[in-house]
Amino acid sequence: QVQLVESGGGLVQPGGSLRLSCAVSGTSFSINAMGWYRQAPGKQRELVATITSGGRPDYAMSVKGRFTISRDNAKNTVYLQMNSLSPEDTAVYYCNADIWIPYSKYERHWGQGTQVTVSS
Repeated sequence: QVQLVESGGGLVQPGGSLRLSCAVSGTSFSINAMGWYRQAPGKQRELVATITSGGRPDYAMSVKGRFTISRDNAKNTVYLQMNSLSPEDTAVYYCNADIWIPYSKYERHWGQGTQVTVSS
C-alpha cells in the first residue's frame, strides 16, 4: 500500500542537468531517512545520496559536488538535482524511504526506478 512514485528521468546530454522527484504515499507514519540509489547495467546497486529527516545529506564520492539531495517533508517527497552529468551517471535510479512504524521498527520501501541516460 505504500507507494513511491518517481519522476524526472530521461535522456540528457553530457554536462546537462536533471531533477528527479519521488513522492511517498499510502502511509500516515513518519518517514525517517530517504535516499537515492542507482544501478547501471552489469553493476550492483549503489548508494547515491541519503538525507535524514532533519535534512542532513550524505553523498557518494562519485557524485559529491554535482548532485544535491533535498526533501519536502510536508509533501513526503525527496528530490535529486543532478548537474554536470556524464555517461557514467547512466543508470536506473531508485528512491527509498525508511518509514517508522510506531513503536517498534522501520520499514524500507523502494520506488520502481526511473531511467537516466546521459548520452550525446
